[in-house]
Amino acid sequence: MSFKKKDNQSYYNPVRRAILNHQMIEPGDKVAIGMSGGKDSTTLLVLLDRIRRQRRLGFDFEIVPIMLDMGFEDCDTTPMKEFVESMGYELEIVPTNIAKVVFEIREEKSPCSLCAKLRRGILYNRASELGCQKVALGHHVDDALETYFMNFLFHGRLNSFEPKSYLTKTKVTMIRPMIYLEEKQIIRFVKREELPVVFNPCPVDKKTKREEIKKLVTNLSQEYPAIREKFIMGMEQGSAEDFWIKTCHESLLN
Repeated sequence: MSFKKKDNQSYYNPVRRAILNHQMIEPGDKVAIGMSGGKDSTTLLVLLDRIRRQRRLGFDFEIVPIMLDMGFEDCDTTPMKEFVESMGYELEIVPTNIAKVVFEIREEKSPCSLCAKLRRGILYNRASELGCQKVALGHHVDDALETYFMNFLFHGRLNSFEPKSYLTKTKVTMIRPMIYLEEKQIIRFVKREELPVVFNPCPVDKKTKREEIKKLVTNLSQEYPAIREKFIMGMEQGSAEDFWIKTCHESLLN
């Protein structure tokens, strides 16, 4: 992969700053990466791998890619498995019946909440079983900003998800190293590096309330181009108790 000099400013430095600012990764940590097959988690794997190999944190840590098989018939994980192996890792694929539970057994009209809860629970438990202290998710500043507006518009709360959260049940810490990156940066990176993206067969993909909020944020950013930068400033300067949601399952619902 061809990393250019400007990648330090665009990718390495923001991820490194997020990790150090929030003490996300410590020496000797075994870090599971939740691989969805999408652009965000694939980019996270590549960036953390480069940061680890080049010792940009000043210490070493391990990476364990984990992917959940949701039980959809039309999902082919082969491209992602081959890509992860080409980087020198083994992709841990965990079989689940989440699709059946959500869409057939429960017949959820708004399935995202239950699906997210089930996915996180299985991912965290498997990471713990594999001896991982941390679980890294591929959320970026656009996700955080959208969550902020969702909480405001639908729940009357002025907060977003945490960059780092300790999960007492599984005794692992959830981290979001790409919290300072914008989605458009990730899209450019995936196209430039020709990273594989697995087709998402979920029947409600792109049909959720989050998609509506995404359009709202896009429209706002056209009028206020610095909205993401200002959001990062606000969440860094504000009180953590006032700003961050303390339950990680609320982060990407609906």
